[in-house]
Amino acid sequence: MASQQTVRPHAQGALRRTVDGSAGEWIGLGVRLALAVVWGWAGLAKISDPAEAAQAVRAYEILPESLVKPVGWGLPFLELALALLLLLGLGTRIVAIVSAVLLLAFIAGIASAWARGISIDCGCFGGGGAVDESKTEYLQEVLRDTGFLLLAAWLIYRPRTKFSADAWLAS
Repeated sequence: MASQQTVRPHAQGALRRTVDGSAGEWIGLGVRLALAVVWGWAGLAKISDPAEAAQAVRAYEILPESLVKPVGWGLPFLELALALLLLLGLGTRIVAIVSAVLLLAFIAGIASAWARGISIDCGCFGGGGAVDESKTEYLQEVLRDTGFLLLAAWLIYRPRTKFSADAWLAS
């Protein structure tokens, strides 16, 4: 029993050194680029057809009609801005916080549609709107966005990454 107690602090120390050390910066680079790809993909998929993006927002039946168009048209630009900032590694913690808030809003919107029995495609990567009940994928969408939320959480906790403008500006 005493040997387990002596091993645990050592293992925790090794994990801590990995996360806080150079390996953590490489992991952060991978996380930052992965989240940049997600936002870039989502924004590019929607920006070519903003009316369809607005329709996807409308399908959730959450926002008043006066906000549907501004959100539908503005969301792709926000997603692309987040992708660019993550790609550059500029303002990483702030961008990660905005990403987390946006992902929580998406998860809440999907869960709300699911709970209310509305049959929609989330429109997360283009498309969106009403679909047949058999075509809904709420659980997969919530789990996927939760995974993206974990990426954002990593960058909130550990924003320092390799090849970032933040590191360059700090030096």
